[in-house]
This record gives sequence, structure tokens and C-alpha cells, in this order.
Amino acid sequence: NSEARMLLQVHDELLLEVPQDEIEETRNLVVNQMEKAVELNVPLVAESGVGSTWYECKD
Repeated sequence: NSEARMLLQVHDELLLEVPQDEIEETRNLVVNQMEKAVELNVPLVAESGVGSTWYECKD
């Protein structure tokens, strides 16, 4: 059981609130699910960031 919660979805971005000790597991799960959502002839690449604010998560 995870305490991670999706707070917001905007176009192709997700904002989640995740306890510190669940970050890597949740990150791997979300990226994996986003990249394998549909089968395409081209790669579908998902990126992720971690931070206390949405701004800190962006490149």
C-alpha cells in the first residue's frame, strides 16, 4: 500500500505527492506505466523530476 497521491494532471504532466521513502518506487512505477500505456512504432519516453515545488521538478 502506497501513500502516494496524484494531485494534478495537466496535458502530459502529472503532479504527485509522495512520502520521502516511496519516491523511487513510485517514480519507477509511474514512468514505466506512462511509457507502456500504448504500443507505438516509436519510443514513448517519460521523464520525471522530484522537488518540494512543481518549479523544482522541472528541468
